[in-house]
Amino acid sequence: MLKDLEKMINEIDLEKEAPVLEPDRQYYYIAKAKKYVSAQAEKLGRSLTFCVTTFGCQMNARDSEKLVGILEQIGYVEETDEEKADFIIYNTCTVRENANMRVYGRLGQLKRVKKENPHMMIGLCGCMMQEPEVVEKLKKSYRFVDLIFGTHNIYKFAELIVTRFESERMVIDIWKDTDKIVEDLPSERKFSFKSGVNIMFGCNNFCSYCIVPYVRGRERSRNPKDIIREIERLVADGVVEIMLLGQNVNSYGKNLETPMTFAQLLQEVEKIEGLQRIRFMTSHPKDLSDELIEVMKNSKKICKHLHLPVQSGSSRILQKMNRRYTKEQYLELVRKIKEAIPDISLTTDIIVGFPGETEEDFLETMDIVKQVRYDSAFTFIYSKRTGTPAAAMEEQIEEEVVKNRFDRLLKEVQEISAEVCSVHTGTTQEVLVESLNDHDASLVTGRLSNNILVHFPGTAELIGKIVTVNLEECKGFYYIGKMVE
Repeated sequence: MLKDLEKMINEIDLEKEAPVLEPDRQYYYIAKAKKYVSAQAEKLGRSLTFCVTTFGCQMNARDSEKLVGILEQIGYVEETDEEKADFIIYNTCTVRENANMRVYGRLGQLKRVKKENPHMMIGLCGCMMQEPEVVEKLKKSYRFVDLIFGTHNIYKFAELIVTRFESERMVIDIWKDTDKIVEDLPSERKFSFKSGVNIMFGCNNFCSYCIVPYVRGRERSRNPKDIIREIERLVADGVVEIMLLGQNVNSYGKNLETPMTFAQLLQEVEKIEGLQRIRFMTSHPKDLSDELIEVMKNSKKICKHLHLPVQSGSSRILQKMNRRYTKEQYLELVRKIKEAIPDISLTTDIIVGFPGETEEDFLETMDIVKQVRYDSAFTFIYSKRTGTPAAAMEEQIEEEVVKNRFDRLLKEVQEISAEVCSVHTGTTQEVLVESLNDHDASLVTGRLSNNILVHFPGTAELIGKIVTVNLEECKGFYYIGKMVE
């Protein structure tokens, strides 16, 4: 498929005008960018290199694979040391303000490097670029940046690169919002055996602490045929596990011409021959339907893992967060899920110290943790995010109080997680081998269907395969096992 793509790009007539329709327009610009890159490589007497650094979520990681795919098509070669690269791209996150500060810090260091390598290009994209004040700051204080674009027009990457080569000045292309989804552009996967697949973009939930709807735009779902086609191609290319991605996958399909529920999409994905595992995230509790629970219960391929962010156990705080469910509704949902799928692994996100959170509210959160007994929980100290309603709320909690609550919650979560994870000791389970172990080359590391890590003796040939493993010893959050021949 890659060879066909290269042949097609090489045959594009650049004397003609750029096509108007996508993705043909972008392939035209890929061919044009390739010429500029080739000319510069000839001048330098070597291949040009790139380094893409990803901040933030799995949606960003998937976007970065698209950036890498386009860069490789136009002739760049990957370089892991960013200071040695000819083209550095930061795919930014803006969920927390300290993420922005990290990017500014890294840019400050690159200013020196760019002075020594004038031909070097620096690109910034992702959620942080959707904030007008960020772009103003970059225009004023970081004039050495070459390319600035946001979350909505990432597909235009090759076109923007050509604009930069031709104008030789800072190129800024930020869209406030879009309903556009461009299919069939190059992408270079990080793993050969698993892949993320976007099923939708944007978010309509407007939780009061979250900047995402403002930077990712309104919800828009991909056509199910395009999703199925992409997964079929991935499976043909050796992928055995896919992760369906969206800010809230449970609201998939609402804006399609022919509406389709997320549960119905899962049933279609399940039919794909050769695909062995299906994961998805993130699920908003307010939209998780009985239909979805039923589909998960009957599925042979959907992994026994559900990430269900609760954020707080207090109905009063949940209302202030604009989560649109109560503690009681969440617990009822968990009851239904566990009744239908007894061996499900539940994980969650929890925020501690939200404005106005009292000790009683916090104890409600501790109570929900004790009742649900999560396999693991991502716990966060509330971080004021400029531009969100919560940032302007009164009753911001003192740091010392928040830290105390956070430590208590973490202790509770870890104790329960260790107990919950240990129930699989002595069982034999299927494991997708993902890598050689970081600390011991005689071991490989893989994941159970429920997402728990397992380390066991094995070699690199096992990577990407699903093998049967006896779980001999639980080490709290992972297992030591032995492959069953």
